[in-house]
Amino acid sequence: MSTCPIEPTPFNRVALEQLLGKRFFYAPAFSLYGGVAGLYDYGPPGCALQANVLDLWRKHFVLEEDMLEVDCSIMTPAEVLKTSGHVDRFSDWMCKDLKTGEIFRADHLVENVLEARIDGDKIARNAPVEAKGEKDEKKKKKAAKVQAVRLEDETLQTYKEILAQIDNYSGPELGELMRKHLIKSPETGNDISEPVVFNLMFASSIGPTGQYPGFLRPETAQGQFLNFKRLLEYNNDRMPFASAQIGRSFRNEISPREGLLRVREFTMAEIEHYVDPQKKNHARFQEVADYKLNILPASVQLQGKTDLMEITVGEAVAKKIIDNETLGYFLVRIHQFLTKIGINPDRVRFRQHMANEMAHYACDCWDAEIHTSYGWKECVGCADRSAYDLTVHSNKTGEKLVVRERLPEPLVEEKLILEVNKKVFGPRFKKNAKAVEDYLASLDQCTLETLKEAHDSKGSFNVDVAGETYDVTNDLITKFEKASITTHIREYTPNVIEPSFGIGRILYALMEHVYWIRPEGEQRGVLSFPPLVAPTKCLLVPLSNNEAFIPVLNRVSALLRRSGVSNKVDDSGASIGRRYARNDELGTPFGITVDFQSVQDNTITLRERDSTKQIREKIEVIVDLLKEMCEGKTTWAEISSKYPAFVSQEVNE
Repeated sequence: MSTCPIEPTPFNRVALEQLLGKRFFYAPAFSLYGGVAGLYDYGPPGCALQANVLDLWRKHFVLEEDMLEVDCSIMTPAEVLKTSGHVDRFSDWMCKDLKTGEIFRADHLVENVLEARIDGDKIARNAPVEAKGEKDEKKKKKAAKVQAVRLEDETLQTYKEILAQIDNYSGPELGELMRKHLIKSPETGNDISEPVVFNLMFASSIGPTGQYPGFLRPETAQGQFLNFKRLLEYNNDRMPFASAQIGRSFRNEISPREGLLRVREFTMAEIEHYVDPQKKNHARFQEVADYKLNILPASVQLQGKTDLMEITVGEAVAKKIIDNETLGYFLVRIHQFLTKIGINPDRVRFRQHMANEMAHYACDCWDAEIHTSYGWKECVGCADRSAYDLTVHSNKTGEKLVVRERLPEPLVEEKLILEVNKKVFGPRFKKNAKAVEDYLASLDQCTLETLKEAHDSKGSFNVDVAGETYDVTNDLITKFEKASITTHIREYTPNVIEPSFGIGRILYALMEHVYWIRPEGEQRGVLSFPPLVAPTKCLLVPLSNNEAFIPVLNRVSALLRRSGVSNKVDDSGASIGRRYARNDELGTPFGITVDFQSVQDNTITLRERDSTKQIREKIEVIVDLLKEMCEGKTTWAEISSKYPAFVSQEVNE
């Protein structure tokens, strides 16, 4: 990972955002028409950075973990998302200023107001307040005002405890917090409405009639689940295995802000790792068992604390803090990926979801949160979705989404068997007969035991199928008794471990983590992207516009392209120092200078961005070194220890 070679200056978010806009990493979409909140366009360096991060993601996960990549439809029928639970549950709590109508996400409003009060208390006590950076007028409207008011110690502790578990409150509980702590609209001071549920999906329709409702997908997971049978067959029915997908998702955020951290259209990279529910161990777990993570368990948050625990993943799994080996394995792989692309490992933590914030499908979930100038932000979720998705889609469609596994030894079990009298069953229930029969065939042993008791005592029992109640009398049943069943095949619905990456959030956090300002001379911004993900790997700089340099430039550029090293030539009239400074802002890690000596002996200088140090070698040697550094096979530190520093013609920057 690339690190700044000097003591970092206080972080200036406004300066970073100005740099990113000036160099067109990204910009608000449709700005000529006034823009739309939460929608952004990526420019050339932003596209290249994202492509490089996704390429590394594919290598780190899809290639190294032997995953099956798919690309599924964005437009999703409403019936699919109704079955998955998103239509009913994929929502946030929304409230509004009762006079102006300004909309707020309820938990964010409570969080912003209480944080502002805590900052005001620090000012009143002459304690240091974390610098948030200047904000433009638009952002000031969204922020709670900080006033120097000293809080009672008990009140201060209460606010901290609320913030520690802010994600655990329901809508009514957030409303109660607003009333109890007199939370008003931050800008106007007006009263706030009670929180109401707002579904986050973009509704649409499929086909010309508009009668086939659909949604833009809010995640990439459902397409993977619906292709489970095909993927299992493609994998020769071997378990466990994983599918992966990179693609666009859409969420109609209530009040998007904070740049790329909260948007309405974004790129996701998701993995669905299918495991035997009875064997959630991982074949490669011992490779990561001693890897240390900073974690924030739910038990600590429920005490109103945010103290991190440094622990090996092996110990966390053994103590059941992390539910199982496969979940723990992926937490480590996530951490390794984030640090590989340049995220500061000291600013990453894994926070466990509390009960109220757990997704409807999850039985355990951890967020990889990255610290930014906006605070800790979830960038990767890693959930154990249990067997929820495959089960609900199977129940809805009647398609068995299961694994059939031959047992090493036959299994003999005493089971309760229910057989229906089809001669009577059909005429009695008519068109609903098959649905009732299929329902009875799907019942587990515990439910059958309950029905048997009713059958033996009353001679009949009732079942509910598709909202209708059916009375199953004794004459409809030919057999309802225990029998020895020998099983050679075990049939089960897999559980799913799902790491889900918000790529835009990761990119923004990365840009904050690698940004710094050179202290000498002009305040020059630098983006210290690791060579693996830098948008452009090398800048080619001719000493002047002398035509003698053109053949050397063309040769070096062609060799670099052939080696897979992206590069560009800057032959503008600006000084070499100015040309390098412009590309430091773009995060270009290396620069090559072509001068008159290059024309004579085919040697060139290689400059490293962060240290500005140089070496001079033959063209072929420099190209090979660049290729190795850009592929992560060696580092500048290793190279600079082997080759003498070039100082005799050092450029004055």
